[in-house]
Amino acid sequence: QVQLVESGGGKVQAGGSLRLSCSASGRTFNRYTMGWFRQAPGKEREFVARITWSTGITYYADSVKGRFTISRDNAKNTVSLQMNSLKPEDTAVYYCAAGDRPGTSEILYDVWGQGTQVTVSS
Repeated sequence: QVQLVESGGGKVQAGGSLRLSCSASGRTFNRYTMGWFRQAPGKEREFVARITWSTGITYYADSVKGRFTISRDNAKNTVSLQMNSLKPEDTAVYYCAAGDRPGTSEILYDVWGQGTQVTVSS
């Protein structure tokens, strides 16, 4: 069973940066895609970014493209999300997830972390 643990959330002013990390343990060799999602208060959870373990191919939501960068360290089973030029609308709980197929829908991801809060003040 794969387990995911996020870290790195916190509070930052608009324009600042944060780096989130997701540490995966367990049988990760068959995990195809790692993704980051977020959920703001009163809103549905939404896709942020994803990366394929084997190829490193990435995909981003339009709202974060050019500001966020997803990366992975296969040797350490860690996925990171570097968030720059943060905006108040980026405020949300951020979740790391693992799935066997690439995509932006959360139904494709069957293992989830507990989430980490990111708060961006104006």
